[in-house]
Amino acid sequence: MVPRFRAAPVQSTCGSLSEFMRVDLSSLNAPQKSAVRTLDGPLLVLAGAGTGKTRVITMRMAELIGSGVPPEKILSVTFTNKAAKEMLERTRAILGGRLKTRPWISTFHALCVSLLRQDISRLGYPQKFTILDRGDQESVARSVLRDIRVTEKSLRPGDLLGIISRWKSAGLSPLRAAHEAVDDREYLATMAYRRYQDRLRSTGSVDFDDLLLLAAELFEEHPDVLDRHQQRFSHVQIDEYQDTNGIQFRLIEALVRKHRNLCVVGDDDQSIYGWRGADVQHILNFGRYFPGAQVVRLEDNYRCTDQILAHANRLVRHNRGRHGKVLRASKTSSHEVRFLNYPDEQLEAEKVVFEIRFHIQQKGVPAGDFAILFRTNEQPRLFESELRRQGVPYLLVGSQSFFDRKEIKDLMCYLKVLDRPEDEQSLLRIINVPSRGIGPGTSGKLLERAVKEGRPFWDVAGEAARAGDVPKKAAQALLEFRDLLRSWQVRFQNRPRDMAALTRELIDAIHYDREIEKQYPDPQQQLGRQAVVDEFIDALAGYVEKTPDPSLTEFLDNCSLNDRDEEPDKEQQAAENAVKLMTLHSAKGLEFPRVYMVGMEEGILPHKRSVDAEDERGIEEERRLCYVGVTRARDHLTLSRAESRIKWGSRRPTIPSRFLDEMRSEEDLETELEAGE
Repeated sequence: MVPRFRAAPVQSTCGSLSEFMRVDLSSLNAPQKSAVRTLDGPLLVLAGAGTGKTRVITMRMAELIGSGVPPEKILSVTFTNKAAKEMLERTRAILGGRLKTRPWISTFHALCVSLLRQDISRLGYPQKFTILDRGDQESVARSVLRDIRVTEKSLRPGDLLGIISRWKSAGLSPLRAAHEAVDDREYLATMAYRRYQDRLRSTGSVDFDDLLLLAAELFEEHPDVLDRHQQRFSHVQIDEYQDTNGIQFRLIEALVRKHRNLCVVGDDDQSIYGWRGADVQHILNFGRYFPGAQVVRLEDNYRCTDQILAHANRLVRHNRGRHGKVLRASKTSSHEVRFLNYPDEQLEAEKVVFEIRFHIQQKGVPAGDFAILFRTNEQPRLFESELRRQGVPYLLVGSQSFFDRKEIKDLMCYLKVLDRPEDEQSLLRIINVPSRGIGPGTSGKLLERAVKEGRPFWDVAGEAARAGDVPKKAAQALLEFRDLLRSWQVRFQNRPRDMAALTRELIDAIHYDREIEKQYPDPQQQLGRQAVVDEFIDALAGYVEKTPDPSLTEFLDNCSLNDRDEEPDKEQQAAENAVKLMTLHSAKGLEFPRVYMVGMEEGILPHKRSVDAEDERGIEEERRLCYVGVTRARDHLTLSRAESRIKWGSRRPTIPSRFLDEMRSEEDLETELEAGE
């Protein structure tokens, strides 16, 4: 839970406190003042990108206190600890810490933990309940599936947890979920869901989703508990309201049902989390859910130039389901939004990084001014390679480096051992990946003996296997693995131009998919990790395509070009002054002077899932995601795409993202034609 600030004692009465706490609103524009001064009844603040919503929320809390509302009766809820902490610090700065009590500022989950710690016994749980982590959840899921005799082929534990989480986010109990099941798989999941919940209850445990669901049940089944909390909070504020799911909406509606003093702040044009349960209809239909609601539109943008906002406004206007609003720029610029096409993805990465390096080295622009935004976690691989090659400092934000992912390390070690059998460090990493019955004790002892005798690992291993110095099963596995590596080593040596296809065949031969399934029970995670593997194959194919005389050694050297170990005191400096690589989802809430949105192609943005399904709601969310990316740029925005891209080992033409045409003006099209000539 985010700690709430402590205030120093005050000697004043409530009346003089109100006079003392009067807030200076002179720095606010007219709509911001209107939002801050609207203190009673339902209020929807439509806060467009860069319009100062956090400032409005915190100043509105101060205004409530200044008007005589006791601080402890104000509840302000957001989605992340980071946002709650920022809100807390800003409120403390405005109020100056001169209060006996303070507003409650927290995340949804922190609020619900507080509610449940007081009254969860009313639902049959112990007051000192345990919150399960993911590993514990998977153990329970596996156990209940075994109890109802459901094999992993029919329903895996990770799949079950994903379905249960979706149902809980929608506020569905096991009984209600049974009526919502759409196929045999979900019907099995409803049976397991009931047992899963029974098991948690019997052990006094809850999972993360339960924190919200049980709080809602507490309100619905025990009116006296709800009444107590309705009286506890006379004014409620919700930040990022467009991201609320079904169960969060139920909690909010119940809390404010008596007094209806609810202020929600959000932007339907930035609703990008539908895939995890957020329902944009909550903000679109706010007036229907809370009749008589006042609506304040914050449309004065203090972040982006007029050129950037013109493109953002044109883009998002294509969404049908939205509140009407048009962002207005507070600053003008002669820098136009650029649309760039490159022949392939390698040139896109090379040219973008070359341009960034030029600005850093020749123009003195700080590296921290630049952000490269992409749709999927697989895209940054080429940009990472180029940033390393060209010596540009970078930081991959909100994601693991492509080269640090377990799958890439595993595959790199396989290729290193094939390229250089003496690489025993790489061999030890993969000798039992995927599992083949060679435990770390066996491999460790053999390596220790090899080092002690100064002999190759496989010589020692072969002797030990024949002499019965290792368990029979492990001995057989060792010899089979040695023979497998030798056979693939010959193939890679004889067919260097086929190394991408050979790597794919090797992955199939060792059944690496089983390792992914073992490490990541969640099917969505498995798909993501498979995509990482596919990106690695594409990297090999791209290298071979552009190299006259390719070799496995050279490819591995290229991947290891940059020594990324840095002294600890330089890490913070790199983080503060480095080019940022991040997904569009990770970029929400951030801003940068110079933004490059890359891979602007159909199937990437909008994502292939929405394109293939012809899902209009999905396309609208993808359009909002694109809008979020565009509005991250303060001064300079470049959108680029590759005209062809390697997919599944072959080069294929791409289709420009539909969003490019949607945000263009006639002048943009003329400029592109002239550039093409």
